Amino acid sequence: MLSKVSMAVMAFTISLSLAAQDTHPQIPLWPKGAPGFENRRNIPEEAKDYWVKTIHNPSVTVYLPPKEKATGTAVIICPGGGHRLLVYNAEGRDAALYLNSLGVAAFVLKYRLFRQDSSYTLEKDVRMDAYRALRLVRSRAAEWGVDTSRVGMLGFSAGGEVVALVAYASGAGDSHAPDPIDRLNGKPNFQMLVYPGPLGVPGVVPGDAPPAFLIAANDDECCAVPVVKLLERYREAKAPIEAHILSGGSHGFNMGYRSKLQAVKTWPQRMADWMSDMGLLTSQRQQ
Repeated sequence: MLSKVSMAVMAFTISLSLAAQDTHPQIPLWPKGAPGFENRRNIPEEAKDYWVKTIHNPSVTVYLPPKEKATGTAVIICPGGGHRLLVYNAEGRDAALYLNSLGVAAFVLKYRLFRQDSSYTLEKDVRMDAYRALRLVRSRAAEWGVDTSRVGMLGFSAGGEVVALVAYASGAGDSHAPDPIDRLNGKPNFQMLVYPGPLGVPGVVPGDAPPAFLIAANDDECCAVPVVKLLERYREAKAPIEAHILSGGSHGFNMGYRSKLQAVKTWPQRMADWMSDMGLLTSQRQQ
């Protein structure tokens, strides 16, 4: 039998756990599951240490800043992981909390992993997840204190490839879609890419490409080159861009918290500076 004290402690612990879940709710992108794969929506995800995988019911986890600090800007975060898993803590949660400190609403996207499960493809299913996340956030803008014209994306590594799936097309919704969410625009207003993967480099960057912030380390054998190529193509398109190549840091420095290199440890401030220069950290009340 549990003592009254033990029961009280257990009840308090459960209430804290529920409060944490309420603070950062996970919202499925589709209430009945991903189109064509509805029967998979109840398959549990796998999570251990720093990663999450086996994602069949794609979702966004909501991180909102304090109301008195909110700017109206929102960012959908796409963690990396080679499309086999998601580096959820270091490239999802940590990034969301940092953005919250700037007054930015953050939504960590759990997208389907086509290299873990060949039932999915990058071009169709992962793109569908990215579009739906943008449209879902815009559909609930009033509830979450978001300006629908200030919804961007932050992608790490493979997550940068996910952002590219929706960054360079019109994003126009289907005006005849039965679900009103699918009628909304699905193009990000800006993008921030941290060591983005090579699949995220389009042959041509259109002139209306969203303003971009790029960063990678020079000794990153995978993903420094995509930053250089994107910079060149953005310049050719005369589209707005800022790019940083750090002297060291290799691949996967996340938010810089574990690095001994000062430039890597402080790189999020470069992103914050860019967002400020773009007017994304000024609330509508201050304008």
